[in-house]
Amino acid sequence: MFAYSASHDLQEPLRNIAISAQLIERTVGHEALGPSAPFLAEVLTSARRMGALLEDLLAYTKATKYEEGPPPTVDTAQVLAGVLQSLRRVIDETGARVTTGNLPAVPIHASRLSQLFQNLISNSLKYRSREVPLVHVDAAGRGGWCVFSISDNGIGIDPRFAERIFGLFQRIHGRDEYPGSGIGLAICQRVVEQYGGRIWVEHSTSGQGSTFCFTIPARPRY
Repeated sequence: MFAYSASHDLQEPLRNIAISAQLIERTVGHEALGPSAPFLAEVLTSARRMGALLEDLLAYTKATKYEEGPPPTVDTAQVLAGVLQSLRRVIDETGARVTTGNLPAVPIHASRLSQLFQNLISNSLKYRSREVPLVHVDAAGRGGWCVFSISDNGIGIDPRFAERIFGLFQRIHGRDEYPGSGIGLAICQRVVEQYGGRIWVEHSTSGQGSTFCFTIPARPRY
């Protein structure tokens, strides 16, 4: 609750800082600022970065809240179709191919499953290699659980970082290489834990892609 309130309340003063800096730049003019211009530009850049971090922190705190009521049984193929539609622009820009296996219905809130697919597939497209991105989403039953897998042919992950990447604000690449705050996988972990599941890197080789897996109960637990 504290993190949610703090991140929410900090947005207003941060917006005021950004707006004030923009007004100074427009009123005085970039050239008239002279040697001070780079400092003002840094204020604007930092304000935008902090704003993005606060938005991500809000998303993380919301992911820790349980949805009301027991989870309904949802059509995962339909949820995935909605996610792919929201990612249509980047899919078209990269020429990515997203294929699917047989996706069963599982007891989970649709909004939570969307978060999982959105974050994992977005990462596959972001951390792509020079090859055309290939992403495959599949699922299989295992001991009362449905194990979902998202595989790609991207840049891969060094095995040393396989656990670290699920931490809050953990990054293994510089912002200049790949944008983002490093919170997406932390959100995924909190979501699957709410349903008693887990998430992990099943397989990854630097330069040869990755496979992420997460589990959801195959039947309602309530």
